[in-house]
Amino acid sequence: MSVLRLATRRSPLALVQAEFVRDHLRAFGFKSEFVHLDTSGDMQSDVPLATLGGQGVFAIEIQRAVLAGDADVAVHSAKDLPSQTSPGLVMASVCERRDPADVLVGRSLAGLGPGATVATGSPRRRALLLERRPDLRIVELRGNMATRLARAGNGGVDAIVTAAAALERLGKHGLIAERLDPEWFVPQVGQGAIALETRDDDHDTIATLAKITDAEAMQAVSAERAFLAELGVGCSIPGGAYATLANGVITLRGVMLAADGSRSVRGTVQGRDPQLLGEELAIQLRDHDGGASLPGWED
Repeated sequence: MSVLRLATRRSPLALVQAEFVRDHLRAFGFKSEFVHLDTSGDMQSDVPLATLGGQGVFAIEIQRAVLAGDADVAVHSAKDLPSQTSPGLVMASVCERRDPADVLVGRSLAGLGPGATVATGSPRRRALLLERRPDLRIVELRGNMATRLARAGNGGVDAIVTAAAALERLGKHGLIAERLDPEWFVPQVGQGAIALETRDDDHDTIATLAKITDAEAMQAVSAERAFLAELGVGCSIPGGAYATLANGVITLRGVMLAADGSRSVRGTVQGRDPQLLGEELAIQLRDHDGGASLPGWED
């Protein structure tokens, strides 16, 4: 039996996710090994993500390794994937999703005094915080999870925002000061999920990865990614989308905001087709409800 080569970043969180994939493959009798890679996002940890180009900076090198035949599977945090799958690849599996919510570490929102300082590297998180608390001072946050967590309560930073799933996987759930309600603080597309890509002509690996797919997580992430793809490259507006399933029906919530949180557009759609739902919600927010008037939108 051949050994599947899993391409992964070297960060502690990425390795925990890769170990999860390896263990699940082992449960089905498949052997795997890691191919450790550094991404442009990792190598330029002092540069704001928005400057680097945002989505894709933690994924491109991993994708290239698979396309070049140096690895068989790319292991990603689904939120790091560009909205469009790269030619030659397929998102073959979403194998796990933990809590997709964002959380505050250091202090709760109510515990932050007027003018308190919160650190985040995400334009979405920045805009959502300022929507509810325009008095807050928002500063940049980069680095691995240990570096980011160390900022909370130090150097004038009162709190940081991060993903609940990341803390859960690292065994640091006890650091959470407040879980931010995802119906208001809408998560990043794919947040909390592990996504696996492989070459679109590698049918054996596609079939193998299907065995460890969580069907509901796959539908939810597919709907969210369809939302992001429909918004397109002309949209630099902070936004997010979050899908849940009940009795086969997908509920997809989305938000688009001005960068300073002064304006926002929200919507909810329901149905059974992830692709159509994602497209419907993006069109609703962008075209029908005034989203096109938000600063940062380009036709």
